[in-house]
Amino acid sequence: MRDGLYHEGNRYWQDRFDTRRLADRIEERLDHDTIDDDDRAFIERMDMLFLATADEWGMPQCSYKGGDPGFVTVVDEHTIAFPNYDGNGTYLSMGNLLRNPQVGILFVDWERQKRLRLNGIASVDEDDPLLAPYPEAQFVVRVRATHVLPNCPRYIHRMRLVERSRFVPRVGAETPVPDWKRAAWSRDALPADDPARRAPPLEGRSTE
Repeated sequence: MRDGLYHEGNRYWQDRFDTRRLADRIEERLDHDTIDDDDRAFIERMDMLFLATADEWGMPQCSYKGGDPGFVTVVDEHTIAFPNYDGNGTYLSMGNLLRNPQVGILFVDWERQKRLRLNGIASVDEDDPLLAPYPEAQFVVRVRATHVLPNCPRYIHRMRLVERSRFVPRVGAETPVPDWKRAAWSRDALPADDPARRAPPLEGRSTE
């Protein structure tokens, strides 16, 4: 792993547009490898994140992970954790973690127009003690931070929440079955214990 935040590709563009001094100042003043109190407060009120991973050949994936506010836990000043819920069964991002644990995470607060990058080293544990607060989670992902860096918010579109996903598992509530799992193209390929197998079949097709 390289030292510092930048490599020669970054430096090429910094020199091309005369931003090397500014980039060095940002690294000096804003980039850190610990999660401070402000970072913690920001992360723990988020209800979504974007997760960037790559496999051993460098082929990338970027996925959206959502939950209720606080679904990301700040374990300590170096570590965050979040659950992996049932998805489409491809495990594109989670599979990458087993081959290349380096990840990039972007948190965005659309209403307050703020964002935060957190890069680090991920690990996965199917028996993580943090599983208990996350109903129906398959496992927990922990990320040890190597870089925590706030970003300029000027291009963030200001948007307001209309409704949180009804598919997020919640204590005391039955999690609905997505329509695509009830469709003919997917129904017979579902895992044997998938609740969707007990749901009535869907007429037509859906990608919900």
